[in-house]
Amino acid sequence: MSKPNASTILSEESCTGIDHWLTKYPSNQKQSAVMGALMVVQEANGGWLTTELMDAVADYLEMPPIAVYEVATFYSMYELKPVGKHKLCVCTNVSCMLRGSEDIVAHLEKELGIKFGETTSDKKFTLKEVECLGACGGAPMMQIGREYHENLTPEKMDEILAKLD
Repeated sequence: MSKPNASTILSEESCTGIDHWLTKYPSNQKQSAVMGALMVVQEANGGWLTTELMDAVADYLEMPPIAVYEVATFYSMYELKPVGKHKLCVCTNVSCMLRGSEDIVAHLEKELGIKFGETTSDKKFTLKEVECLGACGGAPMMQIGREYHENLTPEKMDEILAKLD
């Protein structure tokens, strides 16, 4: 049985998004767009990547599938299993830890009833531990989607969670 290729797996919108990333690199360096391509495909698939989708990205970018897997498994922004509607990425690195990220984590675990790497039963929230998001001056902090939330307190967390549908 033949393996499906990019043209049978990727949507037209995903291909357009990947093509946008390809314009940023020399035409003989398609593999340079792998991170952007994975983000496009992940977003189109509800926030996570399947092996089939990663294979399609490899096919589209004319690179070995293992090279795509290496990127997807190395960087924390890629998910290899389904995630909740809102992925709460809490930084626990040194600056955030020194400014109370453990209190934020404990509060979220209590409020949501989940631990790092888990998703709420209603599929609304996934809690993820991340190393550094580069906002040390606003520690403790977390990222939800493309938004940073800094100088977190348990009270501020409650306000943020209440605003998420």
